[in-house]
Amino acid sequence: MPGSGITGVSGTGPDAGRRAVFYELASGASGFALVLFMWGHMFFVASILTGSKGFDWIAKGMEDYYIAQPTVIAITFLFLLHAVLAARKIPAKLEERRRMLELARTLRRSNPQIPVSTTPYRPHVESELWIWQVRTGMVMLVLGSFHLILMCIDILTPLFGMRTGIEALTSQARVSAGLWVVYAVLLVCVEFHASVGLYRLAIKWGVGARLSRRVLRSIEHILLFAFLALGVVTLVVLAGWLEPPLAFLLAD
Repeated sequence: MPGSGITGVSGTGPDAGRRAVFYELASGASGFALVLFMWGHMFFVASILTGSKGFDWIAKGMEDYYIAQPTVIAITFLFLLHAVLAARKIPAKLEERRRMLELARTLRRSNPQIPVSTTPYRPHVESELWIWQVRTGMVMLVLGSFHLILMCIDILTPLFGMRTGIEALTSQARVSAGLWVVYAVLLVCVEFHASVGLYRLAIKWGVGARLSRRVLRSIEHILLFAFLALGVVTLVVLAGWLEPPLAFLLAD
């Protein structure tokens, strides 16, 4: 997802600098595109709140007009591309930032009377956020790949379900059978990764130059908790623990 650190590129000189900028732009752009997709995906899945009728109507419409098929292939490619781009910078920088954060914590533990504001080695918010982005990204790589493979099978083949395509009945059966655990972990990781990534992109590229970091963090928190809340309610309905609260909208 967007907002990872500066890409590590071997070599020096103008060519190395241009490659670093290219990889950083590609990583940020691919991450931003994935965030937009995930927001759209969240609203699509949340159609289950209107009941199976609403969910199946949207899914079938996207499949009949050949929107779902190319989209799942394109997103799978973009997901793997972003993972490769983000992975270029992880090993060295992650270890460096871990050492700095651990030094800060050690100094604070050894002398808690030292004010944090006067300590040159203090935990840096952006560093901690980036480390957690790496951690959630690793979880997403595994669980997200599983989900994408499952969606490709559903959309492109009739292997599961009554027909080729995504169905409410099949999706609910999977989630209630135990996949809610996988999707709960994936939900937390995706929403954290996406909201923090957008926050860091805004800082990195000056998009939020007129806004303070406190304001940007507030926006990030609003996005994080809003989509988490929507995701939790959607997951609870998919698991069958709650009746679709908006089913009355499509009642005959």
